[in-house]
Formats: sequence, structure tokens, C-alpha cells
Amino acid sequence: MTDPIMTLNAARLTLDGNAGPVEILRGITLSVARGESLGLTGPSGSGKSSLLMLMGGLERATGGQIAALGHDLTAMGEDELARFRRANMGVVFQSFHLIPTMTALENVALPLEIAGAADAFARAEAELAAVGLGHRRGHYPAEMSGGEQQRVALARALAPRPAILLADEPTGNLDAANGAAVMDLIFGLQEAYGATLIMVTHAPELAARCGRVVRLADGQLVGEAVA
Repeated sequence: MTDPIMTLNAARLTLDGNAGPVEILRGITLSVARGESLGLTGPSGSGKSSLLMLMGGLERATGGQIAALGHDLTAMGEDELARFRRANMGVVFQSFHLIPTMTALENVALPLEIAGAADAFARAEAELAAVGLGHRRGHYPAEMSGGEQQRVALARALAPRPAILLADEPTGNLDAANGAAVMDLIFGLQEAYGATLIMVTHAPELAARCGRVVRLADGQLVGEAVA
């Protein structure tokens, strides 16, 4: 693989359970190429969402090494990880995670303001327009449908132009029509912006749109397919 943007070497995640330590991920070794779209699939409980959290620095590996853009994530402290993630990664969750007291425009502008962008609101307006929601910029999350909220979340994730876009079941709470529309946007904007997409999905039709798919079972990689 040429020019990997992220590498995992024997990455492990063990958490404390009621009956003792539980191995969630058991030695994951994987490389992700710059600009590719990678699907993470597998049955419930296989560890795919946990793997995505490790790749985003949202969960700390308990063994092995994870590097992104030439930086060792496993050696970073929490504050350093947060700064790195803010500068280089966008995350889209199944449950939207919009701030209910902020309008669509304010939600999208927030990461840009935190990054110190002087034109945060102008850029946020452009991102909302890119996902077809320029007319909803003054609306609050409770005033929008699930599909609209997920499009706002996508605009927020992509507004800082991250090198890596992480998506965890981004259509899991949407009906078929809204889910298809959101996925069209994700793949279209990923290609337009040149981001690397890493997506957890249980839907075969969504996985099939990725350039490469890896399958997990019992916390291990058990298969790989290239489109």
C-alpha cells in the first residue's frame, strides 16, 4: 500500500468487566491509504465501533501502536490527542450529537470557531449549502428531521476539511430514503475534498460502495475485500 495515512500494529483494547477483563480487540494490524474509503463490517459485538474509536483517538489502545499522519496516537496525552483530532479528523455518529440549544449554522460553525477561524460562520453557511440545508441554517435540531440533523452533523464534521473522516453507522437512525441521500453526500463530499473515509456499517449495500472492506469477528480481522 502506498502512502498510508493511518497504521495499526497489533492494536489491542481490553476493558474491565463485571467478571474481569474483557478483550474487545485482539491484535489488529491494518493500514489505510490516503484518500481511500474503508468499510468496517462484522456482527454486533465484533469490535468494529471500538476499532473506529481507537483510530480516532476517542478510546485508548491498551496494547500495540496506532499512528495517523505520521504521529503516534498511542504516545499522546488526552489534550494532545484532542488537538490532533480537532485539526485532522471529522467524526459522524449514528446519533447526530448536535447541540440542541444551537442552530444548524451555530453547530457547524462551532469547530471552526474553536480552531480560531475568522470566517467560521461564512464557511459554515457554505457547508450547509453543500449538504442542501442553506435554508435551514436558523433552525434548531428539534425543528429538523433525522435526515436533516445527520446532514448538519456531516457538514460540521467536514467544515474544517479534515484529512480523515470517521463515520459510525451514519445511516443507522435513518429511513431508507434519507439513509441513501446521506450516503450519497458522504461519498460525494469525501471524493470532492480528498478525505480518507473510514466507516462502520452493517449494511452490505453501503459497504459495497467502499473501495475496500475489512470484516471483524470476535475482536479480530477475519477477511478483506477490494472493490
